[in-house]
Amino acid sequence: MSADPVSARYTEALYELAAEKGALEDVRRGVERIAAEVSDPSVAQRLFDARVPGRARRGRMVELARAQHPLLGSFVALLFDKRREEVLRTLGPAFRRRWLSGRGAVEGRVESARALSTGEIARLAAALGARLQREVLLANTIEPELVGGVRVLIANRLIDHSVRGRLGGLRRRLSEARLPHA
Repeated sequence: MSADPVSARYTEALYELAAEKGALEDVRRGVERIAAEVSDPSVAQRLFDARVPGRARRGRMVELARAQHPLLGSFVALLFDKRREEVLRTLGPAFRRRWLSGRGAVEGRVESARALSTGEIARLAAALGARLQREVLLANTIEPELVGGVRVLIANRLIDHSVRGRLGGLRRRLSEARLPHA
């Protein structure tokens, strides 16, 4: 889920202020807690339903945020004051991306026909990190239709080294090849 421009601005402001105050790790953990809360469908239904009085929607989230870090409590209160509580929907992933970017890191996904070992993922992450000149954090998902090999989605790039991808590339090259006239 990507953040809209308004959410991106609020996320950037929270990140910069937390970094300036030396509270980045505390705020990051608090944002993760809030994101987990907002991802609960019953909480989201109450939080984003315009029929629920604003005071009731605000109370629970501000209380939760203040328990994490005072800066986060003020931030969530500001969102409600400005009627921008929708920012809470994307705050978790957006803040994580910004936090990783600040560390020079990026997350990605490696798809494979079978589960990869921790060592295989680490070697692949190291190789990609050297290529991208960033720290790479990979999560493995299993896609049986790949047959073999891997497909990596990282930093808006697709690197397809799967059997299925290679066969597709071979098929394209063969269909585009010029045949000699007899």
